[in-house]
Amino acid sequence: MHRNTLVRLSVAAGLYGALWTTYARPIQGQGQPQPSQLSLVKLADDLYVVHNDFVPGNTTALITSEGVVLVDDKYAVDYDNIMAQLRTVTNQPVRYVVNTHHHGDHSGSNARMQAANAIVVASEEAQENMVAAGQSGVPTIGVKDHAHIRLGGQNIELYHFGRAHTNGDVVVYFPGHRTLAAGDMFTYGDATPQLIDYAGGGSAREWTSTLDAALMLDFDRVVPGHGTVTTKAEMRTFRDGTVTFRNRVHDMLVQNRSRADIEAMLRKEFHWADLHVAVGLDGAIAELR
Repeated sequence: MHRNTLVRLSVAAGLYGALWTTYARPIQGQGQPQPSQLSLVKLADDLYVVHNDFVPGNTTALITSEGVVLVDDKYAVDYDNIMAQLRTVTNQPVRYVVNTHHHGDHSGSNARMQAANAIVVASEEAQENMVAAGQSGVPTIGVKDHAHIRLGGQNIELYHFGRAHTNGDVVVYFPGHRTLAAGDMFTYGDATPQLIDYAGGGSAREWTSTLDAALMLDFDRVVPGHGTVTTKAEMRTFRDGTVTFRNRVHDMLVQNRSRADIEAMLRKEFHWADLHVAVGLDGAIAELR
């Protein structure tokens, strides 16, 4: 990676992190977010979601006879609460953590997980983004396109289909449970707005085809990056919304509408908040022109 790209990613990731933390929750000392109120959602006897309202992202936990596989691990400040939730259903250690992408609300506990001997896995692109941003807990293993984690008789599949929310999004497929952990490639409910992190390699144009590839997997249930557990049909509806989004922006650009007009439309029709505008508006205008 070229030095200018590294500098761009580092600066942008720092800006993104500050924006996300400010948008997400009140701040306590040293600019750190407060621990979330977490709950444990049972999907099966061995599959759970450590859930909270909106931010940070969902954590999915598969419990096996040889240890636990986590998908995403929230902020560092949430580590103790995550482990407390897990201890209510298992004494097994966390053996693997998969980061669906590099953002701190999905990877912030990596360093503490590694200190407890967990192996952290992410896409190669997410690894690079974390290195460029100077984040702690950089994943040990980088996945190019597809990988398996086999533990305790369970098969967990990781797929990197392309750009969406960032350039490093992976989905984690639990075929035995017909369940997909989608990361921020798909958010649901109050977290519905499509957040495109252009500094992190995201793409409004490619998001649709990336979702199309994920939807080819054989699952019924989806753990979104943010929001409540839902269905494949809702993920498909979200996919259709990505098409509507890019068509609306493109049509307004063809009509020579102003940046302010496009922002107003996105706030009204797609429920964009300040963070969405800050990290996505100029990139979307440039990409979809």
